[in-house]
Formats: sequence, structure tokens, C-alpha cells
Amino acid sequence: MKPSGVQRKIWIDGALVPWDEAGVHLLSHSHQRGSLVFDYLSVHETPKGTAIFRVDEHVERFRTSCVLVGLPLEASADAIRAAVLAAVRANPGACVAKICAYLPSVEVDVVPVDDHVALAVAAYDPTADIQARKPGALPFRKTVRLHIERETRNRRSDIIPPQAKVAANYVSPMVAKWRARRKGYDEIVLLDEEGDLAEGPTTNLFLVDDAGCVCTPPEARVLLGITRRSILELARAEGFAVREAPLAVETLESAAEVFLTGTTAGVWPVESVDGKPVAAQVPGPVTRALSERFRRVVAGADPTFAHWLTPVSEAGGRD
Repeated sequence: MKPSGVQRKIWIDGALVPWDEAGVHLLSHSHQRGSLVFDYLSVHETPKGTAIFRVDEHVERFRTSCVLVGLPLEASADAIRAAVLAAVRANPGACVAKICAYLPSVEVDVVPVDDHVALAVAAYDPTADIQARKPGALPFRKTVRLHIERETRNRRSDIIPPQAKVAANYVSPMVAKWRARRKGYDEIVLLDEEGDLAEGPTTNLFLVDDAGCVCTPPEARVLLGITRRSILELARAEGFAVREAPLAVETLESAAEVFLTGTTAGVWPVESVDGKPVAAQVPGPVTRALSERFRRVVAGADPTFAHWLTPVSEAGGRD
């Protein structure tokens, strides 16, 4: 479906292709086997122009995902970075960019004969270009009704590492979240293979304990969230104690504050867990402080973290 009112173009293997022409065969390996690897970046308007948030960290995570999945991606970090900047420059008004690595060849076996990995970058506005054209799309809520998913545990290192942003990793969470949505929840938190708290399908989990410490599951058990990493740095900058350690389910149920983080969500306060209110005031003081600091950073209004923003006017490559 064409984006409304905007002639979007998608960067594919070095060429800018019109949105409606950016296709792949129905029987392509990545479509049939779930082997597409991706990353998702946020784009912001700042006093110095359009900028991308932590592009180098996203490119690094994208390349790590390809390694974990075994995709033989040939593009260098600089080449991927240049592609992201080119895609955003070609699509004014975009507020996100999505990098994709996929096997476009039509294949029979689970292991492809043609292992060419295509690289694509789409830059767009998810609300205006996609969601607004979907009848029945759910509006974004400012606070979250969270459900603890106790049945589905796909955050297991012996299947696909949770650090890999590969399409196949999102099927089990999709099923679980769909089930929770039908029960009136907005989001779920998954448990890891030890039964401890892990993360949401596309978000990282934080809680604030009674002492005001900002707590989150360890990096080894969850997606390498760029927003997660940023919030940890901002929490330290704000003077909050920080702890990365396994978190039992009970710690979530007794937390003073709970929030989720992600590229789309930013800092997303949780109002209830399994129907039980988290606190009388949502967002709580720590969540509010971190949310406000994060908003200043992405708006280009925080000199301390100005290096996290890369202007799209910058030359793409650095070779």
C-alpha cells in the first residue's frame, strides 16, 4: 500500500526504488523461512536539522544479528551507515528507518543455494504512512497495561539468541501478545529460560525498587536494546543507582515504578501488571525524570549527549 501523500523510496542494494516497486518473490527464502534480519532506528527533527539517534550503535547491532543468524552480509559498517543516511535524506518527514538483510532467492531447502544477502533501508512515518491507513489500528496509549506471559518462553539461547533481531524470533511473542490483547492488555513481558523476567516482544523492561534503584535484566538474557543502553547511561547521569541483574517475577509485582523502553516507545510508563495498579502516580518520579531527559536528548536539546545524534546532511561514508 502506497504511503498517503508522500512519494516514499526504499534503498535496495544501492538504488532508491519507489515504495510500490520494492518487492520480493513470494517464495523467497527469507519470506518462507523467517531468516530476515532487521534493525529499527528513530529519526528526529532538531535545531540542527534532521538527525538519526545512535546510528552507529544500531548498525553494530544489525551486523551482530547477521553474525548470530549466519547471514553472510558483505556490506561494511560504513556502507550500511551511508545507506541509512541516504534513505532518510530521500524521504523527508520520516521518523524511523528500518534496515533489512534478507535472502531474496527462491529456494527449496532450508539452507539456500544462492546465499546472496540483499540490503535494504526504508525510511518512513509509521503512523502517517502505515497505521493511519489500517482500519481498526489501535491508538498508542500513554501508559501500559502489562501482562506477565508465563506460558511462552522463547528467550532461550539454545534456540535463537535473544540478541538476534531476526524475523523468526518474533513469532512466539506475536502469538502471546495477540492472546493478551484479547484480554485487554497492551503489552506482555516474557520470561527467560530460568523463569526470570526478560523483556517485551519489542521493548526492554525496567523497574524502580523502593530504594529508587533503576533495575533491569542483564544484557546476556535480552535484546541489546539501544534505548535500554541509553536509559542506563541517562540514569547514571541523573544520579540514580543502577542494577543489571536477574529479576524474579515477584520483583515486578512489588516494584515502586515500572516502565518499558524501545525505539518506538521511548520511555513507556506501566500503569498496571496483570490488572494490579503499579502505583498511585504514573509515571512515577524516576520514570518521569528519565523520560524528560530522553526527550531532551532526542530533540537535540541536551549538549551532554549531542554525540548520540547524527545529522542526515553528513556525508554517508567515512572510508
